Amino acid sequence: MAQEELLALQKKLHKVTLPNFDGDVRIKHFGSVDYGFHSLNIQSCKLLGSALKLLPNQGLLFSVSDSFIQVTGSWKVRKRILRLNGSFDVKVKGITISVNLLLDSEPSGRPKVAVSSCSSHIHDVEVDISGDLGWLLNLFHNQIESRFRKALKSRICEIIQDSVTSELQPYLQTLPVTTKIDHLAGLDYSLMGAPQATDQTLDVMFKGEIFSRDDRSPVAFLAPVMNLPEEHSRMVYFAISNYAFNTASLVYHKAGFLNFTITDDMIPPDSNIRLNTKSFRAFVPRIARLYPNTNLELQGAVVSAPCLNFSPGNLSTAAQMEIEAFVLLPNSVKEPVFRLGVATNVSAMLTFNTSKITGFLEPEKIQVELKESKVGLFSVELLEALLNYYLLNNFYPKVNDKLAEGFPLPLLKKIQLYDPILQIHKDFLFLGTNVRYLRV
Repeated sequence: MAQEELLALQKKLHKVTLPNFDGDVRIKHFGSVDYGFHSLNIQSCKLLGSALKLLPNQGLLFSVSDSFIQVTGSWKVRKRILRLNGSFDVKVKGITISVNLLLDSEPSGRPKVAVSSCSSHIHDVEVDISGDLGWLLNLFHNQIESRFRKALKSRICEIIQDSVTSELQPYLQTLPVTTKIDHLAGLDYSLMGAPQATDQTLDVMFKGEIFSRDDRSPVAFLAPVMNLPEEHSRMVYFAISNYAFNTASLVYHKAGFLNFTITDDMIPPDSNIRLNTKSFRAFVPRIARLYPNTNLELQGAVVSAPCLNFSPGNLSTAAQMEIEAFVLLPNSVKEPVFRLGVATNVSAMLTFNTSKITGFLEPEKIQVELKESKVGLFSVELLEALLNYYLLNNFYPKVNDKLAEGFPLPLLKKIQLYDPILQIHKDFLFLGTNVRYLRV
């Protein structure tokens, strides 16, 4: 942000118009002389040093030091009927600027910044006056330098105030409040309050909630308290609680993304079991007698939205599914015949890819239980093999494709993250990274 403000300030200083000024002075043996300076233009401006420091419980201190401005223009002198003119060159050296920036949040959840105080100091002003009688004006250069010093100091803070309003504040507005993930879900990045400055950190609390784009409703659980580790090897740290991931699970579960249907054409040709009553005759004799030569269909759903569990160095979840079998009767009638319970433990991996958090699930072998049957009790061993095949080759790849799309981190425009470190702690993911500002 210091670089952004420094570039904006330097750009504005190049364009600024300094006010004309005039006056009179009495010179010994010469009398009273009227003078005027006009057409003042900033020819060059070099803001060499900038820094951004934390002001605990207030905001940020933006400072500029060791800077230089060169101004050119014209002068004129009037002494009774005598009128002369020429040009001048002013070198303003050792400019220091100190600006206190107050950080806050808007009702919309966007950040905002304002100047709470501004001061500037000019170490040295050198005026070089040329032209006829330029030597005369040089006799009272101290008065002229004082006028230039006063004019520049008043304009510097005006320019900074304008720069913060017209450049820095719009730049902060590029921080997203909500963003679209896909046609089902969006991500709420709104600030939960004003950014808080401490001695060592600037803490910004984002909502971090994934919501349904069709029907947003309040979440029934709270985000956990996160005990952040003391880390200082990176410029920025993101602590992402399980709240973000579990609200995503709620959205996709409610939208039916985790539901699935298995038909016979999805079964590999060399499978020992087909989804028809003839194939089931060996272990469910009654189904073949009641529904001879009839195809079956399995409809599955995850019972409740899976919760992602965070523990030091480990991510896991458990999926509880129910699968109902139907026989496909003529006239598109589906008649339920049995219901299965399916349970599996799943390992999860999260990675960081430039600006997104992505994931991958790796399930363990499933456990199948017969919950209800209208065709008598039977062994589920063959069905377990079939379901394992489907889930490993269809269901989880679909979920992993979605996780690979990832969700973006809240970043300002032109910001690039690099050299990341990723840690898993109790209830949250901790991502440290360095930051690069791209001037393109």
